[in-house]
Amino acid sequence: MAELTLKQVRKSFGALEVIKGVDLEVASGEFVVFVGPSGCGKSTLLRIIAGLEETTSGRLTIGGKDVTYAEPSERGIAMVFQSYALYPHMTVAENIGFGLSLARRPKAEIAEKVAAAAETLQLTHLLQRKPKALSGGQRQRVAIGRAIVRDPRVFLFDEPLSNLDASLRAQMRLEISELHARLNSTMIYVTHDQVEAMTMADKIVVLNGGAVEQIGSPMELYRNPATPFVAGFIGSPKMNLYGGETARRMNCTTYGIRPEHVRLSEGTGQWQGRIRHVERLGADAILYLDVPELGEMIVRAEGETPFASGMTVWANPVEGAEHRF
Repeated sequence: MAELTLKQVRKSFGALEVIKGVDLEVASGEFVVFVGPSGCGKSTLLRIIAGLEETTSGRLTIGGKDVTYAEPSERGIAMVFQSYALYPHMTVAENIGFGLSLARRPKAEIAEKVAAAAETLQLTHLLQRKPKALSGGQRQRVAIGRAIVRDPRVFLFDEPLSNLDASLRAQMRLEISELHARLNSTMIYVTHDQVEAMTMADKIVVLNGGAVEQIGSPMELYRNPATPFVAGFIGSPKMNLYGGETARRMNCTTYGIRPEHVRLSEGTGQWQGRIRHVERLGADAILYLDVPELGEMIVRAEGETPFASGMTVWANPVEGAEHRF
């Protein structure tokens, strides 16, 4: 079993507290994603789990064993970084098996594990190539292979796709998700990209300012955000959020409506505004409205839309789809 538990984990650098009492339980075989804006503490929290940063206070267990102050090598983890960190003079096979070579494992065992990892990651035909002859996605798979051969109890990924272009990111998201399904391993994945979080995670941990804002499944966070921060962070385009007089009229502090839950009309409605800009996204479109009563409103229209920049329209919320905080 490779369940992981954090209890009141804190981390300070001098007087600056960057992790503020995090409690978290990760079940064995679960794919958990830490997501949040830059500087929220997600990479620091991952490094604490890896043993690359010491906790200021709190407790960390992996598989029921207290590893709060254990060395990284004693935790049964393997980490995949944003940088591939491959040795340019080594072949793919040598890069994948390098950690085992350092541990002085038998050559037959190394060859067997490298071959198994390469087959899992579809790298068998590339084993004799050098990193310079590989694409970005292939290099990242080699870095993942280097982690797989260690047979870790927990895989840690620190923004591994941020150096890839959009098409490769989409491909690697699928490959990592399929790898998780094949290995059934516990995985913790850090990203600032909420699309990665929504498409890959069993459970998402939303961090803000070193504290946990909300933990839940992707659809739970999308449908029932606990705070305006989660509501605005999860979902693309982001939720329309309004305070002040608008929220007071709705009997709340912050009123939210998702772009796909707004219907436009040229007749009458709740809010009147002018379309400032239209982004065509193939079958759909994103419309940016200037609404005097609210400010900016973003609307997602499905299919062909008759609306264009410069038009005056009315906006109406879908009944029951509004959020009040």
